[in-house]
Amino acid sequence: MSSEPVINSVGIPTAEFLQDVDAFMQKPENNSATEVIKRLDELYMKYKFMEQNLHLKKSKLLQQYPDIEKNLEILKTLKDKHTKNEEMDANYQLDYHLYTRAIVPPTDKVSLWLGANVMLEYSIQEAEELLNKNLIQAERSLKQIELDMDFLKDQITTTEVNMARVYNWDVRKRTVEQASKDQTKDEQKILE
Repeated sequence: MSSEPVINSVGIPTAEFLQDVDAFMQKPENNSATEVIKRLDELYMKYKFMEQNLHLKKSKLLQQYPDIEKNLEILKTLKDKHTKNEEMDANYQLDYHLYTRAIVPPTDKVSLWLGANVMLEYSIQEAEELLNKNLIQAERSLKQIELDMDFLKDQITTTEVNMARVYNWDVRKRTVEQASKDQTKDEQKILE
């Protein structure tokens, strides 16, 4: 673990694998195995927090994706009805388990709900372009999240292995120290 961690493209620090635990524990900032394990555990918790946030982002994107596709499908239907100069019969949801029927006259304008209490009117062509752009962006974001989640899994595994290696190093050290103390006591008893 160096003082300046390497960071991936989205700002996730890279966990350095502890190849030589003895050399690592000789560094001045590593006073005790307990402190090192505590630092590694803090890093582990940060990784788990990042992983949880990525899972939330992924689930939101997976919910948005079908909505965007459905909206594009509706726009295509509206466009077809507009070119044929036909009305569209629509059933839409007012509330949970409550639907109503509407007859939509041919139109070349639609209103899109953009979120944060904002709705804007677009031509059908502009709305299609915007939704297609959003769909492409959602696909890109989903791919990046998958890459970040894979990267995080590697960092979590490396951190878990590092904690286990430091813990095992500490157990071996204490065992050797205890054996040395026991041997010294035995030697003192023999001399008495």
